[in-house]
Amino acid sequence: MPVLSRLPMRNAAFAIAAALILSLLPAAAQTPPPKKEEFQISAPYAILIEADSGTVLFEKNADKLNPPASMSKLMTVELVLHTIAQGKLKLDDEMTISENAWRKGGAPSGGSAMFAALNSRVSVDNLLHGVMVQSGNDACIALAEGIAGNELAFSELMNRRAREIGLAQSHFTNSTGIHEPEHLMTARELAKLAQHIIKTYAEPYKIYAEREFTWNKVRQQNRNPLLALNIGADGLKTGYTKEAGYGLVASAVNNGLRLIAVGNGFKTMKERSDEMRKLMEWGFRAFESRQLFAQGETVGEAKLYGGAQARVALVSPTPIRLLVPRAASEKLSAKVVYAGPVRAPVEKGQPIGTLKVSRGDNIVMEAPLQAGEDVGSGSLHQRAFDAMSELVINVFRAGVDRL
Repeated sequence: MPVLSRLPMRNAAFAIAAALILSLLPAAAQTPPPKKEEFQISAPYAILIEADSGTVLFEKNADKLNPPASMSKLMTVELVLHTIAQGKLKLDDEMTISENAWRKGGAPSGGSAMFAALNSRVSVDNLLHGVMVQSGNDACIALAEGIAGNELAFSELMNRRAREIGLAQSHFTNSTGIHEPEHLMTARELAKLAQHIIKTYAEPYKIYAEREFTWNKVRQQNRNPLLALNIGADGLKTGYTKEAGYGLVASAVNNGLRLIAVGNGFKTMKERSDEMRKLMEWGFRAFESRQLFAQGETVGEAKLYGGAQARVALVSPTPIRLLVPRAASEKLSAKVVYAGPVRAPVEKGQPIGTLKVSRGDNIVMEAPLQAGEDVGSGSLHQRAFDAMSELVINVFRAGVDRL
């Protein structure tokens, strides 16, 4: 892989793009590469990503808001697990099944339920099982009331937490996904949320793979249809309302590679199961992982202000890998994005920017970049020169803005 440490930033994007294109050419170039395998899905909203890097393999209306139904319970679970991680809640703490939780989400409601008894006390651990395995609305409401006092207050916490983890469009009005006009998510943000849960809560995530759960003498099977299909599926969440149709957020592992798939708006349960299985199997069949940059390898540079040198090398703390179509070349573009110039001194390992890789107009992967070396403050003369340079640049920019 070419080293880009001596290239000006204005050329870095072009140079990285060229390097990516060259690195993704098939090893044997004597014969023309096969045409990239196309894929179609019947769902109006869908996305498929590689869980580790976030590489987007397929998308369809992935940024359009739509009703997520019970798939939004992923956000309910995330908030509960985050509250536990903060030390504000314990798995053996108990919540009361209020009349509201029982009537709105329990046996009388006719919807998916854990079937917890009215006024009973249930541990957080069991309530999480009731949500993650059985999709229990009563369990969701009990958790919401136990943590925030009521569902509305809990949904406000959900929205705040969603922004903290990078979900910019999602909006929640309840803990269950029961249809309300302003309760909306996108396929991309559902996939991003699933990716976050898998990476952040590895042990609790395993609950999603449990095939059944019994509570109050009611034995129920996990609603995820992919778990029984021998494709490596181990999560996550189904959804259905009349307004949303049938949906699924799924994850599966094959030969060490984990994919996350989202589809919503299917017309039947069978269509959901068949189409999501095809999407997942296509992802494992049609793509392979290629390394773009090794851990610690220079990816680009950032301009410094007031430093002992003009620029600092940017590196990745981990290997940067990308899923690409098997045995086919792919044209990608990439750029280093950072807020600069970066003020010196800079410490090795300091987060500075992001490598963004695009396929056409779509960003398919983002990777964090950090300083590859220590750079101290420059001399008084160097700092004065940088200050004057920035002043001239700002005056020039102001003049351009007035044109």
